[in-house]
Amino acid sequence: MTQKEFTLLNMIRKHGMQSCRWLKEKTQLSVGYISQTMNVFQENGWINAAGITDAGMNELKPYGVESAVIMAAGMSSRFIPISLEKPKGLLTVKGEVLIERQIRQLKEAGIRQIVLVLGYKKEAFFYLEDKFEDIVIVVNPKYDTRNNTFTLYLAQQYIGNTYICSSDNYFTENPFEPYVYRSYYSAVEVDRKMNEWYMIPDSRMNISRIIRNHDSGYIMMGHVYWDRSFSSAMLEMINRDQTIGEYDTALWEQILADHLKKLPPMEIRVYPENVIHEFDSLDELREFDSQYVSRTNSRIMQNIIGILNCKEEEIRDFRIIKKGLSNTSFCFEVGQKKYVFRYPEGGEGRMVNHSHEKRAQELAKTIGADPTYLYLDETEGWKISRYVENGRKPDFGRAEDIRSIAAALRALHGQKMTVGWNFLPWERTQNMELLLRSEKDGISDPGFDALEEGVRRAYTACAEDGTEKCFCHCDPNDSNWIMTEGKAILIDWEYAGNADPGCDVGSFILNSGWKPEEAKGFIREYCGGKATDTQERHYLAYTAVMAFYWYVWALLQEANGVIMGEGIYQWRRTARDYSRYLAEQYGL
Repeated sequence: MTQKEFTLLNMIRKHGMQSCRWLKEKTQLSVGYISQTMNVFQENGWINAAGITDAGMNELKPYGVESAVIMAAGMSSRFIPISLEKPKGLLTVKGEVLIERQIRQLKEAGIRQIVLVLGYKKEAFFYLEDKFEDIVIVVNPKYDTRNNTFTLYLAQQYIGNTYICSSDNYFTENPFEPYVYRSYYSAVEVDRKMNEWYMIPDSRMNISRIIRNHDSGYIMMGHVYWDRSFSSAMLEMINRDQTIGEYDTALWEQILADHLKKLPPMEIRVYPENVIHEFDSLDELREFDSQYVSRTNSRIMQNIIGILNCKEEEIRDFRIIKKGLSNTSFCFEVGQKKYVFRYPEGGEGRMVNHSHEKRAQELAKTIGADPTYLYLDETEGWKISRYVENGRKPDFGRAEDIRSIAAALRALHGQKMTVGWNFLPWERTQNMELLLRSEKDGISDPGFDALEEGVRRAYTACAEDGTEKCFCHCDPNDSNWIMTEGKAILIDWEYAGNADPGCDVGSFILNSGWKPEEAKGFIREYCGGKATDTQERHYLAYTAVMAFYWYVWALLQEANGVIMGEGIYQWRRTARDYSRYLAEQYGL
């Protein structure tokens, strides 16, 4: 069946027999073509005076939509702070929950099987299985490390003639149909440059190229339809990539862009402006639904209002600035001032004693070590700080930065302050190791025992050398420093407590990439220009101790399903190299 024949027969299916002029207006086909083709349809028994027949419906059957996959696994980090508390697809927009509205529109179009692929806060979506019939739930356990190519890989058994949707789209008109002739990507035409994917059409309005940040044209927006031939070809590529991993962190659209000539043609289907809505930020949602200007129902927003004494509509320009294993931090503006909000999440974040952290932050602000601090909630661990304009991370190759950080740590330790709790890295390491061996699957590193013994000798040798404990940050790695003109600011005091100052000196060294001989330069700087053999040995030993602490911590995180990346190797290597150096140079 040609596309023109499909268009005409499908229109008769929807509206019954109509005049040729009426059908011309709806299909943009010529009156002559419609008249001639309807005669052929009647001869074939596909239509009669009332409309389409059973035989005609059978001809449309190969074009029937079988399913829809709604991708709802991601966190939508650009939609902070709302997405920290609730998945974007579950937001109520103009009185309807986004994903519920989309499910209803699909069902109104006759799409029975709807597959939800879930990941972030997946349990918040489970109720949909009870509320709607024929809902299938697929869980993506790698939503935080893989992109939506993996989502489609997991849902592939349900993909044939299928709509591929995002849970956070809002359609003012129902765009779904029970019969579709061929694959298409929905689009909106724009006359300006945007940070979007632009589809360049060929003469038949198929995608010929996909580029970023074009001057004008058709941008990808909304749902996609895969027909059976496209699904087969695309899924073959996605399956092949599971062993290669080239697209692990890429959108499936990147595969489309890279392999357009190898895939069946995909049409660009253009929709009128204001039919398809995608909300990439809270500020965009506020433009569409005015309730979000002053009433987001967000606990985070209410917290900001209470601390900064502002109105909700004054809080704007949200931007994520740090996504870590235990915290997500974002900046925002109120009036002409910028602030940072830290939101703890993950297992390590829940292990922090925020009462201790709050006391440590207050002390750090009092002595000028962290002037950015404004507020910390002891129960939630939420923190608000002032944003530092033009701040940057330290450069390990920049002598000025090294001097500033050495002076800042020396000043901190010189306060001779104490608090009511301790940070004991070696004891913590032993507890984590016990947990790994008793409750997890053990430790697979065959060199672990030898490494631990080397670090133990280094720790034991310096434990009683007379170095006094003091108030320490205990995690002053490079990501916790903000360098400004003339000052090094130390932030995030989650682990702070009474500790050996080597915890701070060693923690800074361990991410530097310095060899032990190079690290001695920083140690001498910290000690005021020169250091004794005992001091050098002490701080080199604590570099090994802190590297081993973070290595064991990383092993525990991976045992709990968190992928740590190359950091785990770097910490192990530092612990090994420094403990070996101490054994060779000092006989430990």
